[in-house]
Amino acid sequence: MPNQSGVDAIGRVFHALADPSRRAVVERLVRGPAAVKELAEPLAMSLPAVMQHLKVLEDAGVIVSEKVGRVRSCRIEPQTLRDAEHWLSGQRTEWERQLDQLDDYLKGN
Repeated sequence: MPNQSGVDAIGRVFHALADPSRRAVVERLVRGPAAVKELAEPLAMSLPAVMQHLKVLEDAGVIVSEKVGRVRSCRIEPQTLRDAEHWLSGQRTEWERQLDQLDDYLKGN
């Protein structure tokens, strides 16, 4: 059986990004690091709920958090998103190749 670790990592990223609140956090962090309190402000949920969302993002490797004093801050982990983008790009290439073959077949080439 082939090594599935890459697929599992990609799956965790897509799972993490499936939630609109988590995507909003990622969109905010793309502009730069932010404190958890700042990330929670625009979200209509409790701080513990925000922390759960951040944990999902961190477990997937999408963000990294660190605590300095009493403030926990988060930043984006760009390599994880690049890996997911690379996987999608490979899939898109394969889909386009197959669609081109179907088009040639339907045209009788």
